[in-house]
Order: sequence, then structure tokens, then C-alpha cells
Amino acid sequence: MNHDSTLSFFDLKHSPFGKEVNVKDLWLDPSRESAVDRLVEAVHRRQHALVRGEPGVGKNCVTRAMKHRLPETAFRVVYVANVTVGRRDFYRQLSFALGLQPRGTMAAVFEAVQREVRGSWSDHRIHPVLVIDEAHLMPDATLSHLHVLANFDMDSRPLLSLVLVGLPELQDRLRLGVHRSLLTRIGTMVDIGVTGPADTAAYVRHRLERAGATRDIFASDGFVVLHELAAGVPRVLDALAEGAMREAAERDERLISRASVRRAWQATPYA
Repeated sequence: MNHDSTLSFFDLKHSPFGKEVNVKDLWLDPSRESAVDRLVEAVHRRQHALVRGEPGVGKNCVTRAMKHRLPETAFRVVYVANVTVGRRDFYRQLSFALGLQPRGTMAAVFEAVQREVRGSWSDHRIHPVLVIDEAHLMPDATLSHLHVLANFDMDSRPLLSLVLVGLPELQDRLRLGVHRSLLTRIGTMVDIGVTGPADTAAYVRHRLERAGATRDIFASDGFVVLHELAAGVPRVLDALAEGAMREAAERDERLISRASVRRAWQATPYA
């Protein structure tokens, strides 16, 4: 059965487990709500922050929610994801993200970025926030230079907030001597974890309701097996729940059983 037929079978308006989720429809359990609150507070205090979590737990959902809660009249959030490049290319990429045309040496590009950050505050009273995704992949030469990027007027003016997002081993890297100057400048750290059994069911129900579901589509034992197999990782839950819907629809199963969830699991790369 194709995707559209599966949606029709369950009376859904659109795919419930796709990536295209409006920021207002993001699912945030109490721990993630708390993480967003702490990040927003850190940025309002013009601090740097660290967001840690295993792959697929929703780190970017938290940073998206943070951005949504920051008023555009006071904050400018810039997102950088390609961080495996060297220092010069990182600053060129950052220049493009800030709307600049990088020219000249790396020192010239760096100076232009700092001038843009300084001008955002002095001219418009807007505080730039640089979100660096997959920061654990940054080369040492680039990661170790970030505290220099955020240094203004002999480190006396917090004109830029850094939000480093990465896997748990990022903190271990920051503890190394070469990165301790950056580590000691980070004022807030939030950990994003996996969901518990009740939150797994709440997450799946939330996604289904946003797609138009008016009833439970998964049986209670289906929710249990979803949680056990996906280990509470939302990204894995998305793939597994979608596969289970397809398996159930092919068997004319209106309430998805644990058997359909297990069959779907065997068709994933995680099995």
C-alpha cells in the first residue's frame, strides 16, 4: 500500500511523522520545555550555552523552540550546520549566514564578522545568537577559536551568544586543555534525553492528532512495543510508527497491534 493510501486508511490529512513540523506544533514534554526555558533565559542574559544529547532525541526541536520564543526585534538567530570545515571556511560560511560577502584574508573575514555583530548591537540593539549544530564534529582549530569570536573589548562586552549543539562527547572535548577557554565561558548546559513510556505514547498521539487523527490508532500494547524497540528516541519512533501504519493498513488493521510494530521494526535499519 502506498503512502497516500495509508493516510486515507487512517483518515489522516497529511503525514504525521515527517520532518516538516511547524514550530508551533513541536512536541515538548516538561523536560524539553524546561530546556527551552533555560536556553531562552541564557540568551536573554547574553550567555553561551551547550545543548547535549544522543542522535535523534530532538536537540534541534529545542533550539527551534528557543528561536521561536526570542523576539526578532531584540535577537537575531543565525544557524550554522556545516562545521567540519577549517577555520577560514567556517568564517566564510558564517559571513554568508550574516548576509555578508566574505572577501580577503581570514583575518579580514573575521574582522567583518565581528564588525557586523558589534553593529547589530550598537546600531539596532539586536543581540546575535549563533547556533552551531553538530559542534562535536568541529576541527580543533575551529572549535578552539570560538571564544575569540565572542571576545569584544577585552572580553568586557557580551555582544554575541554561542549555542553549541552536539552529542554528549562534545563536553568531553571541551574539557581538553585547548578548549578550556571556551568551556569556562559557557554559562548554561542542557541535556536532552530519550522519552519514557508515557511520554512516548504522548509524543505519538501528538503527532497523529496534528495530522488529523480523532482516535487512538495504536493499541496499548502497540505503544509498549513502540517504546521498547525505539528506546524512546523520537527520530526512531517516527520511522517505526510510520512503518507500523503501513503494515497495519495492508492488513486492514484499524488499531495497530504490537505484531504490526514488530513487523515494521524488521524493515528498518535499526533491527
